[in-house]
Amino acid sequence: MQTPTTPGRSRNMQAIRRTDTKPEILLRSALHRSGYRFRKDLSVHTSSRRVRPDIVFTARKVAVFVDGCFWHCCPEHGRNPSVNSQYWSPKLQRNVERDRLADSALGADGWSVVRIWEHEALEVAVEKVIAALGASAS
Repeated sequence: MQTPTTPGRSRNMQAIRRTDTKPEILLRSALHRSGYRFRKDLSVHTSSRRVRPDIVFTARKVAVFVDGCFWHCCPEHGRNPSVNSQYWSPKLQRNVERDRLADSALGADGWSVVRIWEHEALEVAVEKVIAALGASAS
């Protein structure tokens, strides 16, 4: 496996947040203001793997992921990097494969999975989560 191109790029990569991204914080704040309580970045142990959703409603078994367009290959905004593509293409593809494995593992254990792209409007994202919570309550 190859490495990022320069030491500067490596420093830049290390500074990228895994949790508490701006879209995630906005969604959590909106859900909290609406009266919903949840856990953030909780490690969920399914029967086949460990998964770390961004937002977890444990009692209702709803897992919410806020996916970045670049990192998770958004069909609208995702792109293949032109520099060092032999490094980036497999890395991004592994992210997408890991997402599908997480969805399958959670679904097999009775969880509802909500995936939200970072570019989605906050109101739409909140509606998706509330709809999943309502469906899990029945």
